[in-house]
Amino acid sequence: MAENKSPDILYTIVDEAPELASASFLPIIRKFVSSAGITVGTPDISLAGRIIATFPENLTDAQRQSDDLAALGELVKTPDANVIKLPNISASVPQLVAAITELQGQGYDLPNYPEEPSTDEEKAVRARYDAIKGSAVNPVLREGNSDRRSAKAVKNFAQNNPHSMGEWVSDSKTKVSSMPGNDFYANEVSATITAAQAGDAKIEFVGKDGAVTVLKDAWPLAEGTVADATFMSAKALGAFLAEAIEDTKADGTMFSLHMKATMMKVSDPIIFGHAVKAWLAPVFEKFGDEMAALGVNPNSGMGDLLDRVAGNADIMAAIDAVNADRPAMYMVDSDKGITNLHVPSDVIIDASMPAVIRAGGKGWDGEGKKGDTNCVIPDRCYASIYDESINFFKANGALDVTKAGSVANVGLMAQKAEEYGSHPTTFEAPADGTIRVVLANGETLHSHEVETGDIWRSCTVKKAPIENWIELAMDRQRLTGSEAIFWLDENRAHDAELIKYVKPALEAAGKADLFQIMAPREATAQSLKTITAGNDSIAITGNVLRDYLTDLFPILELGTSAKMLSIVKLMQGGGLFETGAGGSAPKHVQQLVEENHLRWDSMGEFCALGESLNFLADVKGNAKAGVLGVAAEAATQGILDDNRSPSRKVGQPDNRDSHYWFARYWAEALAAQSDDADLAAEFAPVAKALADGEEAILAELAAAQGPAAEIGGYYRPSVELKAKVMRPSATLNAIIDG
Repeated sequence: MAENKSPDILYTIVDEAPELASASFLPIIRKFVSSAGITVGTPDISLAGRIIATFPENLTDAQRQSDDLAALGELVKTPDANVIKLPNISASVPQLVAAITELQGQGYDLPNYPEEPSTDEEKAVRARYDAIKGSAVNPVLREGNSDRRSAKAVKNFAQNNPHSMGEWVSDSKTKVSSMPGNDFYANEVSATITAAQAGDAKIEFVGKDGAVTVLKDAWPLAEGTVADATFMSAKALGAFLAEAIEDTKADGTMFSLHMKATMMKVSDPIIFGHAVKAWLAPVFEKFGDEMAALGVNPNSGMGDLLDRVAGNADIMAAIDAVNADRPAMYMVDSDKGITNLHVPSDVIIDASMPAVIRAGGKGWDGEGKKGDTNCVIPDRCYASIYDESINFFKANGALDVTKAGSVANVGLMAQKAEEYGSHPTTFEAPADGTIRVVLANGETLHSHEVETGDIWRSCTVKKAPIENWIELAMDRQRLTGSEAIFWLDENRAHDAELIKYVKPALEAAGKADLFQIMAPREATAQSLKTITAGNDSIAITGNVLRDYLTDLFPILELGTSAKMLSIVKLMQGGGLFETGAGGSAPKHVQQLVEENHLRWDSMGEFCALGESLNFLADVKGNAKAGVLGVAAEAATQGILDDNRSPSRKVGQPDNRDSHYWFARYWAEALAAQSDDADLAAEFAPVAKALADGEEAILAELAAAQGPAAEIGGYYRPSVELKAKVMRPSATLNAIIDG
């Protein structure tokens, strides 16, 4: 990693707004924790860092860097891991290409991303880049299951200072539309691997002529692993999307597609591309060959398509004619004309759907006007949670934040559990035929008849993570006494296999009566009913639902998912502390560059820091770390109680102001505590200096805002320029660095 020694805490280098905030916050962390002999390392898991680490042979000695993600992946399998993980980019192809282009402009001799590789060399380069796409980080680091919940201080603040909520009306036309069949849900089969079946399996495509193509070889399936296979029909998808567009027009609502093309980096970009083709169907019918010659790939989105055809007046006229005849489009940025279909990574379902629901079912059209929307979620596996939420709020009105309880989450995600582990085993059918899973013993485990373009995938979850997940759920219920629900659908093949693990484990522990097992739709209704009554619930879910719910409920309850405690209890005893969502980070960077105001809220970092220090105290016996951790929690409470979080508009306090106040509250808490006299004596003058310098520090921070800020790059900003922008107060710097 970046340091030769083994640091006590690893604070990841990431991307976008969280990384800019680190330039301000990390010096404060290092100053304070050094008093307890704690060192902080900074492994680089940013998109740019991962690209650079992948092609060392192309770079100079000065440019090369270690593969920090691989090293971290090994560390999290040990009891020594203590990682604070900030949100990183899960890159779509357009983001990956943009990052490569930026690095090339900075002097890195990197190969271009081959959109359509033809030579063996291009295929090899493409394979290396594809390993960086999507959720390349999280499956490597998450060697434990998730315990995610709102911090008490954050919940109390949200109830006492409720965020804005849109008004829900019973006649709202907003709805969720999904495929009626032939989707991943309908076609799923699942089985638990026996001892006789264990070993290296293969995934094969068998053509109509009997020719066999191995799609994946040496795929290890251990005893106890739940292995799924399913596919989505391309024809059924196309028909559904065409109907959804017409249905939207008839309703007079907006069309919006909600996907996760970043995490589901193989299947969802293909589905996204089908939506682009469905929207522009008459254009593709007439100009398909010309567009292909121009390099159009609908999977890259409308924005890339428009750039490629901009010089062809006939095609542009045809696009304008189609758009004029279509329903209104849900917009990512109305002012800039960025539509829902522009870039596959712009609309991420776990952030976009809660935003619509929080806003009373409203989205924004091309003119910046609010309106009802048809939320198109093709696959039915988890669309029901959003459909049921919309139905609930139509019937009951918006959530009363001042009285609402909380939904915590225990998520099964260890060792690439469930769908997020499916990327290397997701394929687009090359022709009509059969895709099958053949076990080491020669047995065919799963088999599907597919047609050209169908999207087939197989997913697995291992025995040890499942058992650990159930134990974690029982522990969380014991500690809280809350309602606890396993969100499992007995009519879905994958969930039925998990239930075979869950029921015996609960019965063996004598706790079956403390838990419910419900399909996602019913669990959503029950959980909303529970929190509306002011009580708490624990959602015990698989990996994708973990991701969706830990945005949905926090955005409704707290106004944001960035302020959650996100603790990954690593299976070997270490700790991974995640700091919240980064879905709005691109807009934050844009605002910083344009007017030197960073509205990123570091509350997630504050919460994770306290948990990491407490973990260090518990595991390593570092009492001073425990004192620092308690004081960090007091500082977090101070930020909330005194409303020191960043504001949205230039000229108002921003991220850098919140870091000043956190440092001050942290120092004051350390000076006031009586558990460690040495720390109290050391931080008393720091607290005084920060208090005495308040006027000068806030003035210096305010003076920095307004003019454009130069950071030297989006994906790999200059360390020096980043520090200059994010540490503009000479008075504060002198105190922290002194």
